[in-house]
Amino acid sequence: MTLDISKLETEQPNPKTREIDECSTDQILKLINDQDQTIAGVVRKTIPKIGQIVEAATNAIKNGGHVYYVGAGTSGRLGVLDAAECPPTYGVSPELFQGILAGGKEAIFVAKEGVEDSESRGKQALVEHNLAKSDLVIGIAASGRTPYVIGALKYANDVGAGTASIACVTNSALARYAKIAIEAVTGPEVITGSTRMKSGTAQKLILNMISTTTMIKLGKVYENYMVDVSPTNQKLEVRACNMIKLFTDLDDQAAKDLFIASHKEVKTAIVMYLKKVDYKQAKVLLDKSQGHIRQAIKE
Repeated sequence: MTLDISKLETEQPNPKTREIDECSTDQILKLINDQDQTIAGVVRKTIPKIGQIVEAATNAIKNGGHVYYVGAGTSGRLGVLDAAECPPTYGVSPELFQGILAGGKEAIFVAKEGVEDSESRGKQALVEHNLAKSDLVIGIAASGRTPYVIGALKYANDVGAGTASIACVTNSALARYAKIAIEAVTGPEVITGSTRMKSGTAQKLILNMISTTTMIKLGKVYENYMVDVSPTNQKLEVRACNMIKLFTDLDDQAAKDLFIASHKEVKTAIVMYLKKVDYKQAKVLLDKSQGHIRQAIKE
């Protein structure tokens, strides 16, 4: 069967960059930047749908489920990137947000474009992850038609899991299989069909918004600080102690002492200080407040 993708917005030639190969370096860079300026506005229009995905992700996690990003090529790599950054930033398990890339880990570094054409492989990937009804599957594809992603969404629906999609075209095929469908139409790329550019940027912005807002709603942020950061290196330990100083007015040494006493948990240290309680008592307060500091210190 002949595949026709010529009607997709992501495949259209961009009249504003048609002579880009004749431009100077500065002119090329300005053309790219001019096109990038349009992306945030496109994403903003999708905020109601992004909000629905955030609610679905938050509920899935609260009910013991996981969030799976599924994609191929650039879209899949962006999902892997977003998922991989959640544990160190917010101190969550790597199991919470997971990126599934067509072609597996090797495809992160070396493109394996052919794998994306198989619906069955998309299904199999979720089977191997023991997909459950409590999980949320977010399919990502700039073209909105990648078979691998469609296969994953179909299987997720069969299981009864939550489903969502992120595409960069109108009337995407993915939307037929997703309970929540985002279509961030960024228009023709600077280089025709190079969806790692505008489409990829829009997808990255949306994924940032989904994971960050979900973490805020799960109590992983106090004010605008990542108080559940995992202090796995010297820089992060310094950042952790600086946060403790900020919220407690302790000096350097006292903040370090509290950091150790809190088992190197910034959030717990803050509650220990503000409520004048020990480690165990602080943990009880945080458990009651479902991890939210503001609520814990009101107890």
